[in-house]
Amino acid sequence: MFEFSWPWAFLALPLPFLLRMLAKAKMEDVTLRIPSFNANPLLSSTTSHQHKRPHSLLMWLFWLCLCLGAANPKWLGEPISLPNEGRDIMLAVDLSGSMTEQDMAYQGRYVDRLSMVKAVLKNFIEQRQGDRLGLILFGDTAFLQTPLTRDLNTVSQMLDEAQIGLVGRATAIGDALGLAVKRFSQKQDSNRILVLLTDGENTAGNLAPEEALLLAREEGIKVYTVGVGSDGNNRFGLFGMNTGSALDEGLLKTIADDTGGLYFRARDVASLQKIYQELDKLEPIATDTQTFRPQTALFFYPLLVALLILALSSAKPYLRLPKQEGI
Repeated sequence: MFEFSWPWAFLALPLPFLLRMLAKAKMEDVTLRIPSFNANPLLSSTTSHQHKRPHSLLMWLFWLCLCLGAANPKWLGEPISLPNEGRDIMLAVDLSGSMTEQDMAYQGRYVDRLSMVKAVLKNFIEQRQGDRLGLILFGDTAFLQTPLTRDLNTVSQMLDEAQIGLVGRATAIGDALGLAVKRFSQKQDSNRILVLLTDGENTAGNLAPEEALLLAREEGIKVYTVGVGSDGNNRFGLFGMNTGSALDEGLLKTIADDTGGLYFRARDVASLQKIYQELDKLEPIATDTQTFRPQTALFFYPLLVALLILALSSAKPYLRLPKQEGI
């Protein structure tokens, strides 16, 4: 279906005519100035009648095209139904300094922990069609990077752009959990699932993990915790060395158990990917059916015609052949 976003732009169509009438009445010297049109036939009354009509029609067509472009014409496609059931999943990713440790085996080489988390979560996000995802990043504190949305591409892009130290180099697990509780409290019909990934223990923040855990239990939020990091081996394969922060597995297990979730230890890609299967087992929540109509912008077509008219009128004086004198 064809429609205009701003049809009121057509109210400007008689503007050149009104300005010309004002000029004829000699009330004011009003001139509609268009580049390269010094003698505009829309306004001028001194142009000879012989050459006035073709040029005037061209200028009216030019003005019509400008008004068409300003009205923003667009084509609406057939309605498309969105999935009416899914899960609400919030991802909380640790950006503390210890996430720079290069002790994670990925595709035959050692990479830092954050790079491995990004690589695995990217695939995880792609598989969440029909679900709503949100993204929380935390370090010294926690902040909402992306609210719950079905725009999975945006969530993936925001995660990919996250950098170590963006919110400090400490670990505020309590703040991340508390922020998720706050966001889920605004959702009535929701699975309320939080996936919290960290490689350390709570060392910062305004809210203690124990206090945030009580709030999560009251709101019915199911938390899946993921402890990221290898068992003491670094990128050179040396064992028994402390290469990262001390992972508080006891806290992560308590958070998961008390909220009905699960705790995972992500020593490699395979162990982190297990969370896919567990989340797929959860019953999706039915929501109201939503539809949208794809839109195709068409405003550039009339603007292109106006540009061609402008170029033609500007080049017209140079295209006239000189008169040949008789011999």
